[in-house]
Amino acid sequence: MTGEGSKRDRLRGALQRGRDKWADLRPRLISGAVLVVLGLVLLLSSGLWLRFGVAAVTGLMMWELARLTGWRHPEFHSPRHPVLIGVLSGLVMLAMLVLPGDWPMALALVPMAAGWHGTHEHERPAYLLFTLAILGAGYGLVVIREAMGLPTLFWIVGTVVASDVLGYFVGRKLGGARFWPAISPKKTWSGTIAGWVGALVLAGALWMSGLAGWPIVIVGPLLALAGQFGDIAESWLKRRVGAKDSSDLIPGHGGAMDRFDAMSGALLLALALLMANLLPVIGG
Repeated sequence: MTGEGSKRDRLRGALQRGRDKWADLRPRLISGAVLVVLGLVLLLSSGLWLRFGVAAVTGLMMWELARLTGWRHPEFHSPRHPVLIGVLSGLVMLAMLVLPGDWPMALALVPMAAGWHGTHEHERPAYLLFTLAILGAGYGLVVIREAMGLPTLFWIVGTVVASDVLGYFVGRKLGGARFWPAISPKKTWSGTIAGWVGALVLAGALWMSGLAGWPIVIVGPLLALAGQFGDIAESWLKRRVGAKDSSDLIPGHGGAMDRFDAMSGALLLALALLMANLLPVIGG
């Protein structure tokens, strides 16, 4: 009887571990579906609507960044500080996107300077770097959308989504060695490689269909890698400040930074490739 009871206990434990392993899948799927709809609306928009949408997402991410880098020591800033930084950053992003010429790029210094005092001194370098990354990614999205066209932007977004989805499911299913356990203990080599493969398959399909040149099979996996490092960078920041999520805005996904960290990394690389005239054009 004791042996049978132990077997039942082990079986129940295994079943419970299996349920716990996928416990966040349902809220992730529901929230993910809503995000897909909102993301499509944003990507399909243009002009001021696109700029307002990007500015709003930028503001949310900067609000979370201000909370992450200052929340451990609220005595250093007013409780309203993160909200003010978020609003200011959204307005700066909008100005960078609507004002003519290159000089609006200098406006990125405004939220950097405004957030300096409210950020804990140990987190100030991270705050500055993440501010540049968030603003740069938002700017890159609009520039790529208007300079390279919607198909190219959809390919970049699709690459990140495919890498993220495959990384999640394959990593959870196969497990195995951790990619960077000191920073992101849940990310496995199996999931990471699956993300590269997904990006390569998507790029190969576009190349073979004649919608893009052969360089896409090189750039695609690089974009997936950049997205993964965007995710790792945010994991590093959260681990540094002792936070599980950037916020609780999105059930099952955490906050805006949690959801758009990989996209930001890929967009930054895509913007750099565009400036170097190396970003493939889809359908061009």
